[in-house]
Amino acid sequence: MKTPKRIQPLIDEGLVDEVLRPLMSGKEASVYVVRCGGEIRCAKVYKEASQRSFKKAAQYQEGRKVRSSRRARAMEKGSSYGREQAEESWQNAEVDALYKLADAGVRVPQPYGCFDGILLMELILDEDGDVAPRLNDIQLTAEQARRDHKTMMQHILRMLAVGLVHGDLSEFNVLQDSQGPVIIDLPQAVDAAANNNAQWMLERDVNNITQYYAQFAPELAATKYAKEIWALFEAGNLNPNTELTGQFTESEQKADVGAVLDEINAAFAQMQERKERQQAANEQD
Repeated sequence: MKTPKRIQPLIDEGLVDEVLRPLMSGKEASVYVVRCGGEIRCAKVYKEASQRSFKKAAQYQEGRKVRSSRRARAMEKGSSYGREQAEESWQNAEVDALYKLADAGVRVPQPYGCFDGILLMELILDEDGDVAPRLNDIQLTAEQARRDHKTMMQHILRMLAVGLVHGDLSEFNVLQDSQGPVIIDLPQAVDAAANNNAQWMLERDVNNITQYYAQFAPELAATKYAKEIWALFEAGNLNPNTELTGQFTESEQKADVGAVLDEINAAFAQMQERKERQQAANEQD
């Protein structure tokens, strides 16, 4: 195929030998299958901010640390230099998260570096050697759903144990290979200790994943992993090897009406986002 203009510099520098085919195009990036020497990898080409449709990016960037005070000031002012640095920060967030999560035992694609807005990483394959499908494209047995759901809850726990919340986790950005689920798409990952939205993002991640697996094992819908995991985090008792139960005893204190309304609004927004993701997935097929 014709080499995309953005990838040509990587070919010129010898980082990529050949672009084999497009893999997918999403709200934040286009992904291509590429050959690097004797290995087949994927190249994620990030779209510019003006072309991305990712909503409420500021919520995800809250609390992100910028080493240079000059860069931080420029990003706050929104100057051309600041916008350029914000883009670099957005892209590097995924690379940093992938390395950190791989070290923590979370199944994510192996990164090979980010060059001029292009992330080179492992291409996840299924047992037949084909590109691994997303969860929303497969059917599971009840037993497999229960097993993989438990695995995903453990991954979410381990992510939080190293201070990260995915922030946009659903069946549309988890792949399934022969060993189970693999989490992808992390440029919006948030710092759990520094982002005021971290708790509801974690709850949304857990609820999205649980709703998916509950299609095949309905009893999973009654579990309360999000509250259990966050309570461990708040109490400072979070251990990556904690055996989760999915059970949580609610406080008997008087209900906070404002908090309840916030949850209702968040649930409605979540439903709308799910519809949009499904529509986007259908358009890609």
